[in-house]
Amino acid sequence: MATQDFPASTALRDRAGSPRKAWGLTSLLVALYVINYADKAVLGIIAQPLADELGLRSSQIGLVGSLFFLTFTIGGFFAGALNRWFSLRWALVLLALCWAFAMLPLVAVAAFAVLIVSRLLLGFAEGPSSALLHTAAYSWHPPAKRALPGALLAGAASIAKIAIAPILALVTVNLGWRAALVTLSVAGLLWCVVWLATWQDGPYISGAKGSATSATTTAGEEPAVPWVRIFTSRTFIGGALLVMSVYALVTVVLTWLPSYFEVGLGYSRLQAGSMFAFPSIVGLVLMLVTSVVADRLISRGATSRKVRVIVPSVGVLISGVLLFLLPSIGTPAVAVLVVSVGYGFATTVFPLMNAAISEICPPRQTAGTLGVFLAIMAIGGLVAPYATGLIVDAAATPAQGYATAFQILGLVASVCAVIALVLADPERDKMLVRRGLVDETTRP
Repeated sequence: MATQDFPASTALRDRAGSPRKAWGLTSLLVALYVINYADKAVLGIIAQPLADELGLRSSQIGLVGSLFFLTFTIGGFFAGALNRWFSLRWALVLLALCWAFAMLPLVAVAAFAVLIVSRLLLGFAEGPSSALLHTAAYSWHPPAKRALPGALLAGAASIAKIAIAPILALVTVNLGWRAALVTLSVAGLLWCVVWLATWQDGPYISGAKGSATSATTTAGEEPAVPWVRIFTSRTFIGGALLVMSVYALVTVVLTWLPSYFEVGLGYSRLQAGSMFAFPSIVGLVLMLVTSVVADRLISRGATSRKVRVIVPSVGVLISGVLLFLLPSIGTPAVAVLVVSVGYGFATTVFPLMNAAISEICPPRQTAGTLGVFLAIMAIGGLVAPYATGLIVDAAATPAQGYATAFQILGLVASVCAVIALVLADPERDKMLVRRGLVDETTRP
C-alpha cells in the first residue's frame, strides 16, 4: 500500500515562510557543522607538534582519534532523547557550549591523559549533533528536496578543511597548537549568540519539544511506528554498513591526512595543513552536484533507490578502486590526487543516504532514526584511526603504511557498497514500515 508525503496544504505553506528564510537558517546550521568538523579536524592539524611536545607515537595519536569516536558513537544514541527533552534551539546551544569548553583543558594542562579526556568529552558532546542538525534542516525542506540541504551539511566537513584547516595550520605554525584550540572555542561561543537571536523551527518535521508546529502540522498527524521496524529494514541495514565504511575513511583523513602529506610524502607542515583541503574540494563539488541533480530527478519522478542508493554506491565503488591502487603509486603529487578524488567520490554517500533514511521513517521519528543511524556510522571511526597508527608504526616507511591503510579502507568500502546495492530500497521499506503498523492496529 502506498504512503503519502506531506500534503501541500495552504496552512503548511503559510508556516513554511520564504525560501530565503529557509536557506538562511540552513546556512546557520551549516556554520555550526563547520565548527563541529573543525573541532574534529584540529587533532590532525596539531598532531605532529603535539606529538613532538608530549613525545607521542603514531599509535597513541591514532588511539586518541579512535577514543573520540567511541564516545561520539555513544553520544549519537542520545539524539532522540535530546529532541524530546529540549527544543532544537536549546539542544544545539547546549552541545555547542560543551564543544567550546571541551577544548580548553588541554590548553591549561598539556598531558596525554588530559588529551584523552578532552577528546572523550568532545566526542560525547558532538555525538548527537549530526542527527539534530539534519532534523533542524529538514524541518525547513520537504522530503523531495532534502538532498541539497543534506549535501550542504555533509559538505561542512569539506568547508572546514578548505577554509578553516589552512587557517588553523597557519595559527599552529605561528602561534602554537594551543592557539588553534582557543580559536575554535571562541568560534563556538560566537555561533551560540547568533543562533539564539535568529533560530525558529520549520514546518516539515514535528515532535521537537517546544515546536510551534508539533501539534498542528500534517507531519505530526502520521502515527509513530515501532522502532524495530525501522532499524531492521533492509534500507537501514544496508545504508548503515555503507556509511560506516565511508566514515572510517573520513576519520582517517581527519586524523592522519596532514601527517601523511608531511611525514609520508615529504611536504612541509604548512603545505600539509593547506593541502588538507584538496580532498574536501573534490568532495564538496561532487556532493553539491549529485545532490542538486538528485533533488531534480526525485521531483520529476525518479525513484529514490536509483538516485539515493545506486548513485552514491557506485561513487563508493569508484573510490574503492582508486584507493586500492594507492600503494603502487610512487609520485607524491599523483598520490595526493588519487586520495583526493577517491575521498570525493566516497563522500557523495552522506547527503543522499541520509535523505533516504529520513524517507523511510515517520516525520516525528526523524531525529531518533538519524541519531541511531549516524551513531552506527560513527563505529567506523572507532577502529580506523587507531588501526592506521598501528599500520604506520609497523610499516617499513610511513608512506607505505599510510598507503596500505587507505587501500584497506577502499576495499572494505567497496564490499559495503555492493551490500547496499543489494539491500537498500527506500520506497519499498517506507511502505513496509508503515504497513506493519497498519497490520498491527487493524488486527482483531
